[in-house]
Formats: sequence, C-alpha cells, structure tokens
Amino acid sequence: MEAVPAGARGWVAAAALAASLCVLRVPPTRTPWWAVALLAVLYALCEYAVRRRSDAGFHPVLLAGAFLLSPAAAALVPLPAALLVPVEHEPARLRRVWRAARPSLAAWGASRTHGALGGPRSIATADFPHALLPAGAAVLAFCLVLAALDGGILATAAGVPARRAWRGLFCRSLAPVAVHGLGGLMMAVLWRSPYGPVAALLVLLPMGVSGWVFAQYHRERAAHQATIRALVQAVDIKDGYTRGHSERVGHASVLIARELGLDEERVEVLRFAGILHDVGKLGVPTRLLRKDGPLTPEERRIIELHPEYGHEMVRGISFLGEARAAILHHHERLDGSGYPYGLAGERIPEAARVVAVADAFDAMTSTRCYSRARPVEAALTELERCAGSQFDPRMVAALVRALRRCGWHPAVTADEPAPGVPAPAPAGGPAGAHR
Repeated sequence: MEAVPAGARGWVAAAALAASLCVLRVPPTRTPWWAVALLAVLYALCEYAVRRRSDAGFHPVLLAGAFLLSPAAAALVPLPAALLVPVEHEPARLRRVWRAARPSLAAWGASRTHGALGGPRSIATADFPHALLPAGAAVLAFCLVLAALDGGILATAAGVPARRAWRGLFCRSLAPVAVHGLGGLMMAVLWRSPYGPVAALLVLLPMGVSGWVFAQYHRERAAHQATIRALVQAVDIKDGYTRGHSERVGHASVLIARELGLDEERVEVLRFAGILHDVGKLGVPTRLLRKDGPLTPEERRIIELHPEYGHEMVRGISFLGEARAAILHHHERLDGSGYPYGLAGERIPEAARVVAVADAFDAMTSTRCYSRARPVEAALTELERCAGSQFDPRMVAALVRALRRCGWHPAVTADEPAPGVPAPAPAGGPAGAHR
C-alpha cells in the first residue's frame, strides 16, 4: 500500500481509540494478570505460526480469553501479538495498529456478551449444555465486530461501495470462527477444571492441525497468484508498450463486477480474467506487437489468434474457472462482428463481456506506440456510443457508475515522445480497436 486513503486512516484511528477505551477499563486489583500474560503469549505464538503460512487469524486462544476474563482484560490479550508478529507489507505501523485494534475490539465484544448471559458461571460449573448458549452468542458478537470493522476497511481503503462493503462478511466468517469458538470453550472449561491451564493447552493441538490445513489452502492460493504473476510478467516483457495494461484491466473488471453485485468469489475470478486476458500474445511475433502504425490485414489476422493461444495456455489451470472463457471471448462483439468465433448477444460469456469493456477502456486511456491516450470522459463517451452494438450496455453502465464514484488514474504504458518528435495521432475507429 503506497498511499493509504485518509478515510482508511481515520477508520483505523477510530478503531484504535475504541480499543484503547476498552483496555483502560481493566480493574487493576481484580484481574488475574498471570492468566492475561499466559493467554497473550500463547496467542502471539499461535499468530506467529499461522501468519508464517497465511494471513488468516487464529482465534481459539482469543475466544478462550473472552470466556475466562473480564471484557477489558480480554481486550488486552491480542496486543502483544500485534507488536511481536512481523508485518510484511507497508505501511507497517498502520498495519500493526489495525492488527491490535481489530481483535481487541472483537474480544471485548465477545467477553461482554458472554458475561451478560451468565457464561462465566456456566463455565466454572461445567454446566453443559447451558454453557453453549452464552458461548454461541459470544461467537456471534465476535463475528459481528470483525465484519463491521472489515467492511469499513473495504469501503474506505479499497473503494468498495458502502452498500456492498459489508455484504457476506459476517456469513463467511461465521463457520471458521464458530469452530475456533468451540476450541476456545473447551480451553476455558479445562482451564477452570481441576486439571488447570496445562490441560487447556492440549486443545491447541487439534486446533493447530486445522490451522495447518487452512494454511495449506492459503499456500495453494499463493501458488495460483504466483502462476498468474509469472504469465503476466512474460507478456509485459514481450510487449513493453502494454506494460501494466493487464493489471489495470483486472482492476477495471473488479470495479464492474462489484458494481453488478457479483459475489466476491466471482469478482476474484474476473480479476484473474482481466489480468490474463492478453496472455495469448506470448504466441504472437514481437515485431507485430511493437509495430508503429497500422497493421496489414495478414498481420491483423495473426494478432487476432491471441485469444485462442491464450485459451490453450490456461486450459489446464482449473482454478481460473470462467476466466478461461473470458480469455477466449474478450474480443467478441455484441452484434456478432468480433472474433475468434463471431458470437453475439447472450452467447458471449458474461465474464468476457465484462473484460471486453475493461480492456477497451484501458486501451483508450493509455498511450501506446500507435495511439495517444484519450481523457477518461472521452473514453466513457465512446464506450456508451458503442454500447448495444460492440459492448454489453450493462457492463458499460456499471463501469461508468464505478468511475464516476471512484475515479481513475491511468498510467502511461509507453515511453512519452522525445522532445521534437511528433506524438502519434489519436486512434480512430470504434472503441477497443487495439491490439
């Protein structure tokens, strides 16, 4: 994160202030500080082990603290982990503050809910199944706080529309946090039993195994990302004039997908589709990709093979899903005059219609060897003019709405003309008449 929006900084600062107010209410004389310290060390160790393999949190110890301690004391447990666990991305200080405030507020909310429903009494007496009700309510409170905080970050840092930023966050986090809550409840009951804290630590073994399995999933996902980066870098090296184009098309595809209200899983697939849409250019001669001026009909036919080349390259990459269809069909046109198969209307896959708009928009707003960048408003006007014949009007309208709200800052993708050298004239023809 090179530049964090002011809104995101404000959101993190507000969360940190709220967490500070929670922590300051710790009763100094009635707090079992040895238990707070032990749980804090355990949580820091678990976070360190888990975050070495993924960016997911490990909550059993945190929830055990919520079941065993007062709300203010439970809010103290995650703080050492925020200071000790390494931060891999900048800005490190802001990320540490967020890592401290987020679980601290969630633990405070869970402990407060658990205490209000008589949870500590049922744990002390091992009163099952009555202990499950306050524990379950505490897990719900924990998830609600995390979802509220994460939605705010999505809205302020990533520019996700407010009406969609919180959509699905609570439901997606409920299942894994419920499993962690069960582990935390087992820890708390054993902690209060005659066997003491040592027995409670045994619960971490199966939870650690589940964390390892979850980390395996994240490693696989990281491998997917590395595969995509390698393919994109290969295209960028081959076609220097479009360097950065793939990432911007991926970003524009995400804007369109979110504006259409697609679920986050499909949004991610469309990001892959946008990033990899031109991977087939690896099979096109470099001299054609870098040629100044117009192409001959034969040269254009060769370049128009790149969607099929790209589809063949990614055919065996199963995690791409519908992104593969988008790579193959992103140059199809709604009126059937596109390529490679001349599909028309709804026969063109939805993902391809999204990427087609994103691709054409970035092509028009980027300077290349054969065309100068157009202003964003001019590019949007051109897309609207071609909606219905070349592009799906829904996708165009979604991009227009997203850019009017979030703005766009295109980067120049070719070297600027040297002084005294005339710049190429603006490209003529319909939107998306690019290589």
